[in-house]
Amino acid sequence: MAVAPPRPKDLPLSALRAFEAAARLGSFALAAAELGVTPGAVTAHVKALEAHLGSPLFQRSGRGVVLTAVGARALPDFTHAFDALGAAVQVLRAEAAPRVVHIATLPAIAQLWLSPRLPALRAAAPEIEISITAMERPPNLKRLPYDLSLFYGEGDQIIAPDVIFPVCSPSLAAKLRHPEDLADVTCLTDASWAQDWKIWADVAMPGRNFTPRGPIFSLYALAVEEAAGGAGVLIAHQALVASHLAVGALVAPFAQRVTLPGGLRLWAARPMQPGSAVQRAARFLQVAASRSSGESSL
Repeated sequence: MAVAPPRPKDLPLSALRAFEAAARLGSFALAAAELGVTPGAVTAHVKALEAHLGSPLFQRSGRGVVLTAVGARALPDFTHAFDALGAAVQVLRAEAAPRVVHIATLPAIAQLWLSPRLPALRAAAPEIEISITAMERPPNLKRLPYDLSLFYGEGDQIIAPDVIFPVCSPSLAAKLRHPEDLADVTCLTDASWAQDWKIWADVAMPGRNFTPRGPIFSLYALAVEEAAGGAGVLIAHQALVASHLAVGALVAPFAQRVTLPGGLRLWAARPMQPGSAVQRAARFLQVAASRSSGESSL
């Protein structure tokens, strides 16, 4: 009589994914952010995996976690496997919904740069559906379901330089003659780009150790609107305030401008198929970035 032995249980895919992310990023918290779960969930998955294997994968200490020899030997194969799985999922998504383009971008870019260009994109290619997700950091395109990433950064696929300079309402600009006059007015600061004032001031006012005085905003788009409303002077990123400058809602009171390393980066993790919806949308945005009107053709 044939005997059917019990099949060994497979290791849970969710636990393996938690281990790989935590090991690759060197942090349970960063792994949780990437996977969209809590750090406690990552910890629980890893502990369950270690219990199942009967071997520790991380060494815990007050300063964080470090891979054990077992975990370090396993990591490269798991990273390769999950990258391959992510690529396969993206191919499946593209085949199932070939006219949908998912874009991940910074909230300020979504509001001030991307959104004004969407009507022209829809008019040029009404069959393409654009889905936008705003987030604070670029996603891992090898794993997450986004076709394009649009953020400020360094690397290839830069579609516009990142130029910064002060802007304000015309009425406030009339009171400013020299950069040193900023000491007597309210200066608006964005929390994510708090270093912009120092970078610009070190060029425009070398040796002055200028410190901006004024409110700090967590939403750059709100800071832009406050500047246009006369609330103070804001360090602008040129691409994000181009429309405000074009209509005169904002003006640049000083000539000094600073170009930062990198720029507005439109990035795809995989080669885009010629004529695909992703390739056409990316080409539209590339051309739009080079034109102040934001108009293009596909």
